[in-house]
Amino acid sequence: MNANLPQTPLPYKVMAIYKFADLPDAEAIQPVLAKFCCARDIRGTLILAPEGINGTVAGTVEAVDALAGWLFAGEVFGGRLAGAEVKYSTAIEMPFLRMKVRLKPEIVTLRAPEANPAKSVGTYVEAQDWNSLIERNDVVLVDTRNDYEVGLGTFQRALDPATKSFTEFKDYVAEHLDPARDKKVAMFCTGGIRCEKASSYLLSQGFEEVFHLKGGILKYLEVVPENESRFAGECFVFDERVSVGHGLVEGDATLCRACRHPLTADDRASADYVDGVSCAYCVGEADKHAAAAERQKQMDLAKLRGAAHLGDDAAKLASRRKAEKRAQAEASRERNRAD
Repeated sequence: MNANLPQTPLPYKVMAIYKFADLPDAEAIQPVLAKFCCARDIRGTLILAPEGINGTVAGTVEAVDALAGWLFAGEVFGGRLAGAEVKYSTAIEMPFLRMKVRLKPEIVTLRAPEANPAKSVGTYVEAQDWNSLIERNDVVLVDTRNDYEVGLGTFQRALDPATKSFTEFKDYVAEHLDPARDKKVAMFCTGGIRCEKASSYLLSQGFEEVFHLKGGILKYLEVVPENESRFAGECFVFDERVSVGHGLVEGDATLCRACRHPLTADDRASADYVDGVSCAYCVGEADKHAAAAERQKQMDLAKLRGAAHLGDDAAKLASRRKAEKRAQAEASRERNRAD
C-alpha cells in the first residue's frame, strides 16, 4: 500500500495538527503564535490549552512549511510538539476567512477529568491495518463524531452515537456500551484527537481492549485506495471546503449559511433549500433566514464589485478605504488652509 495517495498540486497547503503536551504557558504563547501566522497570511484556527494544541490552518506552501518548522523546532515550544499528529492536504481557494488562536481549558472538550491521554490511551491502529480490524465480528465499531458529521459519511457497520456535541459521548457510553459485554471497542473520528480522549475515557470506565484509528478518517482517506476503502461518503472538515473524499480531494458538500449544517446534493435538491438562506434542517427558523438572506445579499453585491465581504480580506479592504478617506479629508483641509 502506498504511503499516501497522489494529490493534485493546488495553491494552498492545509495543515491539521494536534498534540497532547504539557503547555502551562499556553496564555503566553497565544499572542506570539498569532503574530507568526498573521505575518505570513496564514489563516485558520489553532486552540491552545494546558493539555496541548489542536487546529487546522492554511496558507502558501512556504508559509505553512515555515509554521511547521517553527512549531516543531522553534524555541517557543522547545520540542514539546515533537511527534504531533499532522496531516497535510491542498485547497483550490483559501479555506479560512481569518486567523484565530484561542485559549481553552481543553483542546477537545469532553469535561471528563478521568480521561487523560497523557497517562493512558487505547491501542493505535494504522490506517492500512484498519480494515482487517473492523471486519472482525468481535469488534464493536463506534463513530465518535457528531450526528451532522456522520450524516455525510462513515465506516460501514459503525454505530452512530447521534451526539450533538462531544460532551454527550459520556452519556452514550453509559447507556449503550457495557465493558462486560463489549470486550473490544474500535473508534474513529476526523483526525484522531477525539478518539485519544474517548479511548482514555473508555479505559477509565473499565473497558479492556480499546482501539482507535491513528490519524483518523483523514489519514485513512489519504493512504487507503478507494477500491479498498470501507468508508462510504465524504468526511466533514471544519473549514470552507466542508468535506473531503479519497485522496483528500475537496468533496461535494456545502454549508447552509443559516444553520451551518452540511448539505449533500440531495439536501440541496429539497424544496426547502434556498442558496445561502435556508435548508430542510432549519426550515422553521425564520429569524435565521432573514439574517442569512441579508448576508447573502451583501455577499452578492461585494462579489459584483470584486471585493471581499467577510474575513481578513474584508477587514483589510475596509482599513484601506478608511485610510484613503482620511487622506482625502486631510488633503481637503490642506487645500482649504492654502486658500
